[in-house]
Amino acid sequence: MSAEEIAQKLWNLCNVLRDDGVTYHQYLNELTYILFLKLSEVRKFDKEIPEEYRWDTFKSIKDNKELYDTYRELLATISAKTQNATIKEIYTNASSMLRKPVNLRTLVTAIDGIDWFEDTEKDQIATIYEELLEKNANEKKSGAGQYFTPRPLINVMVDLLVPKIGERWNDPAAGTFGFMIAADHYLKEKTDSYFTLGEKELQFQKYEAFTGCELVQDAHRLALMNAKLHGIESPIALADTLSQEGEAFKNYDGVLANPPFGTKKGGERPTRTDLTFLSSNKQLNFLQHIYRSLKKDGKARAAVVLPDNVLFEDGDGLKIRRDLMDKCNLHTILRLPTGIFYAAGVKTNVLFFTRGQSEMGNTKNVWVYDMRTNAPSFGKRTPFTRAAFADFVKAYTGGISIDEVKENWTDYIDETKRAEIAKGDNRWQVFSREDIAAKRDSLDIGLIADSSLSSGDDLGEPIDIAREALLELDAITKELNDLIKELS
Repeated sequence: MSAEEIAQKLWNLCNVLRDDGVTYHQYLNELTYILFLKLSEVRKFDKEIPEEYRWDTFKSIKDNKELYDTYRELLATISAKTQNATIKEIYTNASSMLRKPVNLRTLVTAIDGIDWFEDTEKDQIATIYEELLEKNANEKKSGAGQYFTPRPLINVMVDLLVPKIGERWNDPAAGTFGFMIAADHYLKEKTDSYFTLGEKELQFQKYEAFTGCELVQDAHRLALMNAKLHGIESPIALADTLSQEGEAFKNYDGVLANPPFGTKKGGERPTRTDLTFLSSNKQLNFLQHIYRSLKKDGKARAAVVLPDNVLFEDGDGLKIRRDLMDKCNLHTILRLPTGIFYAAGVKTNVLFFTRGQSEMGNTKNVWVYDMRTNAPSFGKRTPFTRAAFADFVKAYTGGISIDEVKENWTDYIDETKRAEIAKGDNRWQVFSREDIAAKRDSLDIGLIADSSLSSGDDLGEPIDIAREALLELDAITKELNDLIKELS
């Protein structure tokens, strides 16, 4: 059975449990608690589980009521009984949404009956869990899409930043830890799953290389499980990056992130003492945190997903953009298509930048690639895949293939080669620092003309305007609902 088939089988169990009042997101949390017991046996770290809760003992309980009572006792006490930090964190404040003992038996029996390995394939447990996370993110009612960035986008961002062995990487809005796991996978592919590394390097990659911070406990729990299954045991803090706890997150070689959208509860400003410009806009604060968290060595780099308002917002937004372009070389902005995130109307971009050694004048030119205008509408009929980025990657690297970039990364951002590609690709434009200053440092630039609005078709323009307005309304409604939830 393939990883996808196993994931689908596990996901289908949620339908069995719907009469127990369990939502998809609650189900994935519940599944995580039980899966961890089983996978500790498969992965041979079950000695870290208290003996009375180990899978072989747990599943052998015959009476459904006794199994259910043992399970609830496990959730309440396992964190206190284990010495393993990851296990403590995964089960912290754990509680069951199951109300019927027979439904717990259904889960335990199904999980125990799965063949977790295939003779022709390597261990696929981590892949199965990632499939479950993606299914949860795509289930709109779960609300989990905000913690999940599409894999094709993650992989492109990782490939273009090119992590290296011995570097420290961080995601200050970790979600389910997808960025860091992708960066770890990237390096494992280059080093035969770290087989070529010495013991000291191996220990660094496992325990120090990839870190993160997540504010929401459910997402944090899923991130810990995801990291554990991928062999990563470096710290993932349960904390607010925008609080004073975030001041310790610094001196990174690389940052990859998709910070949460919206404003702080009640419009309050973050409690950081080390940020110059404190805003109620969370994305602006995260952006400021990220470029300040990079090493000042001229090599530390970041790729960050941010909504359009960060590019043009006045006041603090203007000051933070200027500070970013002074302290960093903001060399590339990718204008992403709509419809690739859980909120269809949200317009997003990826900012790629490198921290300078000095504090002033590091940005000379900003290259912008427009994947949004006259682009496909992604969805079930038009899946969002890695192929969508082919032209952007060519433009970004100046024509160098990703394989070449992976093989020997230096400073491959060649202005001359980028200019040559721009001659044949009108989505690819360059703006000097002086051009941007003339626009009052707005980075809302680089979108090409929309042919549907200038084609002369009497029906085209109103339809497109109406569609755009509906998307905008959907995004605004989502932000208002989130704000209401925070305030209530």
